[in-house]
Amino acid sequence: MPLDPSLRESIIAAVEEGFPEQVALTQALVRFPSLRSEEHAIQDFVFREMSRRGLAMDRFRMDPEAIARHPGGAPVSAGHSDAPIVVGIHRPREERGRSLILQAHVDVVPTGPADMWSRPPFEPAIEDGWLYGRGSADMKAGHAANLACLDALRRIGLQPAATVYVQSVVEEESTGNGALMTHLRGYRADAVLIPEPEDERLVRANTGVLWFQVEVRGHPVHVREMGAGANAIDAAWRVVGALRALEARWNADRAGRAHFESEEHPINLNIGRIEGGDWASSVPAWCRLDCRIALYPGIAAADGAREIREAVAGFARTDPFLANNPPVVTFNGFHAEGYVLEPGSEAEAALARAHEAATGRALQSFMTAGYLDTRVHALYDRVPALCYGPVGQSIHGFDERVELASVKRITAAMALFVAEWCGVEPVAGP
Repeated sequence: MPLDPSLRESIIAAVEEGFPEQVALTQALVRFPSLRSEEHAIQDFVFREMSRRGLAMDRFRMDPEAIARHPGGAPVSAGHSDAPIVVGIHRPREERGRSLILQAHVDVVPTGPADMWSRPPFEPAIEDGWLYGRGSADMKAGHAANLACLDALRRIGLQPAATVYVQSVVEEESTGNGALMTHLRGYRADAVLIPEPEDERLVRANTGVLWFQVEVRGHPVHVREMGAGANAIDAAWRVVGALRALEARWNADRAGRAHFESEEHPINLNIGRIEGGDWASSVPAWCRLDCRIALYPGIAAADGAREIREAVAGFARTDPFLANNPPVVTFNGFHAEGYVLEPGSEAEAALARAHEAATGRALQSFMTAGYLDTRVHALYDRVPALCYGPVGQSIHGFDERVELASVKRITAAMALFVAEWCGVEPVAGP
């Protein structure tokens, strides 16, 4: 049931009081250059921060065999992180409320050329109400908010009257296997909240995502005899044309799909990386493309992968060179299905009340055409999986930043949500 107004005001005031400490925690997280496979130090830091708050701790590594057996698991390739997953567990004195998972990821994407940033990407700076730095929005501000919302309750002598799992995962930016590993470990709750930077809105629908590589082999010769060779880079770009045609077909198939049919281009194919050749004066013998494409909810990742293979193979049969030198398609990252958050859950209603109390506005929802870890809990736990977080800008770009006023608002909403969803009890004694 809705919170008592006086308790609601006390919680909002407690978030305000602790906000400087929360900003400092966010800055500390941003200072860790937690790129893929380099998250060990930040996870140690997170472990210590959770431990000093009195949470029971669990730290564990990926289980590649268990991940491979699960339909939502992505391939564990050579570049896959081996950093641990960290879970802090709050256990109440008496289990009276509903349990909750608060989850965030610590991994960040590469920064790109440093000279294209206005300031060093891992030196968090505050300017005009924005906190700058790689990962500031995606999603270290949300990570800190997971702890700060519990800190706010404790500041007024309260704690959740239900089990709360605070989960810090890796591999969100490349496979989703970190969140899946918490599921495989056995962590479950009545609802999940992940404070990704969603502009203070609730994600209603989310695409699935596939990562794949296309490798083309050519026939190298000296450039003076170019006509006798076959350029692998040129051939790879012809394959890109076939993939663009597949992307267009999938976008044309949006009619009748709730949350997607009004979007102009919900399915995005990205050629994220290209490498090939060995010498400027040699016709290149090889070319490799790293690609990403989205899937509609309800489309199995395996079915999407099959269509990609068929599209590449079908085009190759029509190409004079590729017909005898077919490209090789390998799936090497995200192999994830999308989801739809059906309206009407008690968890969403509680978050809507919390959001309105913290911001003065009704909670809005939207579709986002990217990967979110909420898919694990929505698809495999079958519980309300709420993705809701602060305003961010230049996510995955240069000068990534998060709006601090927004962080404060969503932290207040999160604290109010925890208090209503889990219930509250006096803080346990030492």
